[in-house]
Amino acid sequence: MFSSFLKTLPQISIFHNPSSPASVRALAMLRSALSAPYPPDKQGAPPLQFNLEIVERAPPTPDQIKTIVSYLQPKGSENPQYSAFPSAHPSAPELSEQPQTAAATANLVARNPEALKWPLVVDWHGGRASVGDVDGVKTILEALRQRRDGEVKDDDGRPAGWFS
Repeated sequence: MFSSFLKTLPQISIFHNPSSPASVRALAMLRSALSAPYPPDKQGAPPLQFNLEIVERAPPTPDQIKTIVSYLQPKGSENPQYSAFPSAHPSAPELSEQPQTAAATANLVARNPEALKWPLVVDWHGGRASVGDVDGVKTILEALRQRRDGEVKDDDGRPAGWFS
């Protein structure tokens, strides 16, 4: 009877860099999904409902990076994929010098924000993340739409990600 009280809005964070065109597109896409019909080509569809946290020019913490990496790595894989974070920017470290831990990744980005693939978009409740990829943001939004439209069954209203 009171199961609706257990449901919470998904928490989406975007670690945003306004000088990154991909980050600007991703933020616009997230804001549009909150305020306009979603999907955009389906008139009459309601907007998505989620809490959007915009973290501008600040890297995730080492704990957040560990969680994001767990969302990115394939099921059953035990090797964290920290190589997903460094960009192709000339100031980014060479392949042999790329960080191998969450703390080293956070330190790299704190020292050199251009070394990160922007944006980082994280669905903390759904256990999904996208690093430097606008198509990954579309995938996160589509998963939220499927949940909203009942195409995916909720696990008794409990989130699958970080806050579970």
